[in-house]
Amino acid sequence: KTELEEYADETRVDKLGNIFFYHNGKEGYPKVMLSAHMDEVGFIVTFIEENGFLRFETLGGITNNILLGQRVLLKGEKGYLKGIIGTKPPHIMTLEEQNKVIPREDLFIDIGADNFNQAQEKGAEVGTLGVFDVEFTDIGDGYFRGKAFDDRAGCTVLAEAFKSMKDSPYNIVAVGSVQEELGLRGARTAAWQVDPDYGLALEGTFVADVPNTRPDRVSSKIKGGPVITILDKTVFTHPVILKTLIKVGREEAIPFQFKKVPMGGTDAGAIHLTKAGVPSGTVAVPCRYIHGPASIMHIEDLRNAIKLVTEFIKAISVK
Repeated sequence: KTELEEYADETRVDKLGNIFFYHNGKEGYPKVMLSAHMDEVGFIVTFIEENGFLRFETLGGITNNILLGQRVLLKGEKGYLKGIIGTKPPHIMTLEEQNKVIPREDLFIDIGADNFNQAQEKGAEVGTLGVFDVEFTDIGDGYFRGKAFDDRAGCTVLAEAFKSMKDSPYNIVAVGSVQEELGLRGARTAAWQVDPDYGLALEGTFVADVPNTRPDRVSSKIKGGPVITILDKTVFTHPVILKTLIKVGREEAIPFQFKKVPMGGTDAGAIHLTKAGVPSGTVAVPCRYIHGPASIMHIEDLRNAIKLVTEFIKAISVK
């Protein structure tokens, strides 16, 4: 909010927590909605053991194989709590247990509490929410490591593209949506309120340019440019959106790539079904290891995504 409200003609927050930034351009131009979700995958405490350990459920698409040993940050009733996801030591596991993925229900969060009462005194409650505890780091040569690039990368693209349109004649509504990881919920109600002519979801998408991946399963690559979705599990990109993205990318010499494995979903899946329908699509920054504790991305992909989205707004507004 602090980053964008000085660039907006109007800023507001709705009942669900979606935040809207309006740039009111000239009459006659279409209304373009940009959407980047502010939520991230995480955890919710579901039970507190008598010995102070916390049982939990995951929020969003976190797989069990990456949970063990991860540091977590919980927002407790009395402030933030730091913990680690644990299980019994490997020394007392059977060989079978050592060689299999430990189910989430056999894991727990250790916050350094001796008993139930101490856990509550620290501020832990049923319903306490948490995320992975990882700091943003510049690892050199344009690469960055950090948590929740899905969708901090998309939020950055949204912010920079919106700021670049400050003196433009175009009509733009930039939305920071909520609960995307739980089913595109915020974007659904946000799009109903905005009632846009066009919608574009901005994301951090999965990359599989790593060892042991079949070539046909490499959905996108780091340093391959922003990723344009043709099809995923929630949307078939509207031809007008797709053709406009391709056209501006080629004309402006902005490198881009297509999402080659049609999995996952974005806010576009909710936006395009709003009211009588909204032509929608997705542009994403390629990020390795999303939905895990930390991701890796490259600055050039981020910069090119901002350029592509900025040029898209201009092109779609004058069609």
